[in-house]
Amino acid sequence: MPTTFFIVIAVQFISTIADNAFLIVAIARVIELSAGAWVIPILKLSFTLFYVLLAPLVGPLADAFPKGRVMVWANFLKVCAVTLLLTGVDPVLALACAGFGAAIYAPAKYGLITELLDAKDLVKANGYFEGITVSAVLLGTALGGILVSPVMPVLDLPLQTPYWANTSTTLIAGMLCLLGIYSTATLMNFGIKDSGARYLPHDIHPVLLIRRFFQENRVLWRDPLGGLSMSVTTLLWGVGATLQLIVLRWAIESLGLALNQAAYLQGITAVGVVIGAILASRSVTLMEAPRLLPLGLILGLMVPLMLAVHSVYWAAVLLVLVGALAGYFVVPMNALLQYRGCTLLTAGRSIAVQGFNENAGMLVMLALYAVATATHAPLHILIWCFAVMVTLTMSAIYLAHRKLPSIICRVELPCTPSRG
Repeated sequence: MPTTFFIVIAVQFISTIADNAFLIVAIARVIELSAGAWVIPILKLSFTLFYVLLAPLVGPLADAFPKGRVMVWANFLKVCAVTLLLTGVDPVLALACAGFGAAIYAPAKYGLITELLDAKDLVKANGYFEGITVSAVLLGTALGGILVSPVMPVLDLPLQTPYWANTSTTLIAGMLCLLGIYSTATLMNFGIKDSGARYLPHDIHPVLLIRRFFQENRVLWRDPLGGLSMSVTTLLWGVGATLQLIVLRWAIESLGLALNQAAYLQGITAVGVVIGAILASRSVTLMEAPRLLPLGLILGLMVPLMLAVHSVYWAAVLLVLVGALAGYFVVPMNALLQYRGCTLLTAGRSIAVQGFNENAGMLVMLALYAVATATHAPLHILIWCFAVMVTLTMSAIYLAHRKLPSIICRVELPCTPSRG
């Protein structure tokens, strides 16, 4: 693995820690402002929105410039997002700014990996990447719990803005910590060297961008392996985003935990994902990814077990198991999608297509969760509906692809960056 790969890993680790801590701090700010419970899923939705809206642009943008430079711009937008929160701007708008940066960042970082590595190394690299990302999710969620806990110094300062007139917050110290972490990630991006990959020029006319983007969507969806992996990762991203909020609510309502304690428990899931990702990177090859589809059915069936758990210990055990299953399942699928994407399109544009579909899935599921929360749907009804939806969707994917002939992926050659 080249040195630049490990720098990208380090930046991803630090930035992801801050992203997940930011969400917890923003949730605490919403609670502090006595906003409705339905605003909490809107926070996550606002972070995700730009992944979908900017999808036709961010792929060509990532391919037009050295990807390390694009990553600098993206992380600087996250610095601006925390600054907005510090000045008292609505947390939904602040998280939207961070999501703007994250949407630009995603095709640059994943595209750089496909440029740096041979296709035969993608599952291994994704295992590293998924492991380090989920470890950062774990630490970031725990850090968020610390940043909103009583252990932080209380700097109760008034905030004067058009959005929240003359409000005060006890979260200033936590916000300053986030600002420092994002600033560190931004500076580290200057150490990422240009991979040297160059692509044919891409017309930036909006109509042509959108038309070409949806043509690229069709190419990836119509590919047997690309369509299979895209459908699975789209579902799992939506599941993960919604499950994150369901676990928080479950921990508070069913286990009687405070927000900071619920954040720690939520992070336990990430431990399982790391374990599953490591096992997958060591035992599953790229050509074996389609054989893992039955694991998705098991994942959906495990979700209702939450309702039978009433102790923190067994809750932690269950969440580790769910996380391990998800990690073992998603890493090979993600690697397969990256391989097919960079083979059929280019590194940056294929990641933009992937990000559009996965985050569109997140938007749909988060919107449904927000509506359910606004209508005061009971937690047990939400969990059962969630489990049934996951199981039925995975069953449909399995039935649609069970007749897929065994396709041996030839992975001796790296993706060709000269494709137009």
